Amino acid sequence: MRFYIASSNAHKIREFSRMFAGRGMDCEVLGADALTPSFSPEEDGDSFEANAMIKARALRSLAPKDSYVMADDSGLVVDALNGAPGIRSARYAGVSGSSADAANNAKLLKALSEVPDNLRTARFVCAIALISPDLSENIFKGTVEGIIGRKEAGKGGFGYDPLFILPDRGITTAELSEDEKNSISHRGKAFISMAEFVKKQLKK
Repeated sequence: MRFYIASSNAHKIREFSRMFAGRGMDCEVLGADALTPSFSPEEDGDSFEANAMIKARALRSLAPKDSYVMADDSGLVVDALNGAPGIRSARYAGVSGSSADAANNAKLLKALSEVPDNLRTARFVCAIALISPDLSENIFKGTVEGIIGRKEAGKGGFGYDPLFILPDRGITTAELSEDEKNSISHRGKAFISMAEFVKKQLKK
């Protein structure tokens, strides 16, 4: 069984590979770069679900017919910022490449500099789009609630993880091990729903 992930982000591919293994699914997990040297469909949807499906459909046109194709679109929704950065989370500061995470986090901290701790509530949201070999399409969602800290903490994860504090743990998602993060994260929750769906499909 082969899954193609509509991303060339090495962190994300590795994270999904560990998730598949954790669910006992013996499959080959490959990124978009296994099919094309340049994968950048225009993500012009108005929701995480729409953008995930745009990416999945774009990769489906390139992937072998007997494979599964999945794409996720995820981001940070901050209540005090009326839902921003939202679907623009990866492009929040207008910076691309290896310096994007630092720029996005710096912009977020500045935007929330005057917001009191009790109003810094936020959530990570993930939508996974799955296109099966029979071309059926499905969406799976996951969320995790948190609070935006006032400084970065932790060396794990990526993106906004060093700022996203889990209230019941008192640590950021960047301070979790990969396995811990995958078990409680927005992406992990959406993935578990998707994995169970695939297992049921295979039993038919």
